[in-house]
Amino acid sequence: MKQDFIIKNDNSSLLLVFGGWGTWTGLFSEGPFPEGYDVLLCYDYRTMDFDPSVLSGYGTVRLIAWSMGVWVASRVLAGADVRWEKRIAVNGTLTPVDDLRGIPVAVFNGTLDNMSGPVLSKFNRRMCGKDLACYMSRGPGRSAEELKEELSALKEAVGASGVALSFMWDVAAVGTKDLIFPAENQLRAWDVCAVEAVEVDCAHYSRDLFARLFSSCCHSDLAEQAEKSV
Repeated sequence: MKQDFIIKNDNSSLLLVFGGWGTWTGLFSEGPFPEGYDVLLCYDYRTMDFDPSVLSGYGTVRLIAWSMGVWVASRVLAGADVRWEKRIAVNGTLTPVDDLRGIPVAVFNGTLDNMSGPVLSKFNRRMCGKDLACYMSRGPGRSAEELKEELSALKEAVGASGVALSFMWDVAAVGTKDLIFPAENQLRAWDVCAVEAVEVDCAHYSRDLFARLFSSCCHSDLAEQAEKSV
């Protein structure tokens, strides 16, 4: 995977962001981000290689993972010697390809098998809802071929590793309008894990929710953040 610092000013705290499938640096580069934090984005999961040394030296780490990044973060951060400030999962689960607790298997496989420019455009519309124009304005430049490689690698990794249960999350934000990870599947998945799930009136990608989660540097109540994200 790629690990790119969006902000690196030798701060004592780190905001660690795991993007979803298809993420690129420009999607989140505008923040807004809290003062006093370095910001590291992990994305492009064609390999699961993660360098944990980048986390050393930080007093606290705030983790926000989105979509397939929830499973990836759970897998690569399990056992990491980190002082977590808070760990927030956004519209993803520990069972990302699952008829009851993730993306339905037929939907995932259909997206992978038929990946093309038109299929990607349809996916983006379903993913973003009212925020499609904002998403596209941030310059997605990765090709359908590259994204197919990434999705295939994720399918293989999930199939080989299974459920990532050893990493604990503090809270999960569940978009009630999510057409990628159905909300009922997310709620079912987090209930099994005994993780608090907060329902948010948003699609799979929500500009406002990410902006508020990124900019909040305190141990704030996600429910309050969710109410403001609508």
